[in-house]
Amino acid sequence: MNEDRPLTRLDMLRFARRVVEHQAARQLALMDRWIADEERREADRQRRTGARQAAEWAVERGLNGRSAVYVHVGGCTGAGGGRAKGVGREQAVRALTEEGVPACPLCRPDTALGILE
Repeated sequence: MNEDRPLTRLDMLRFARRVVEHQAARQLALMDRWIADEERREADRQRRTGARQAAEWAVERGLNGRSAVYVHVGGCTGAGGGRAKGVGREQAVRALTEEGVPACPLCRPDTALGILE
């Protein structure tokens, strides 16, 4: 700008617009980062959920991590969170019949597998 003349109202309005434009661009960039972070978290959540739901059957371990507590149908809400491990049909049948692991009373995998007590 020419320093010889005073700023006009139009000059000040244009300056104010540039300031607002700059602030808006910074805020949009921040929002874009937040959105990208949340999309990444959601993709991780979906991947973990998909991995848990992929197993048709699950064997829940006790707090000691060694002894089996229950056999579950995959996705049972009663399964012990991180203590339930996805297994195949044969392993679930073996756990119920040969190893004597009880069936979950909520999801009844013995009924779903055709094994009635």
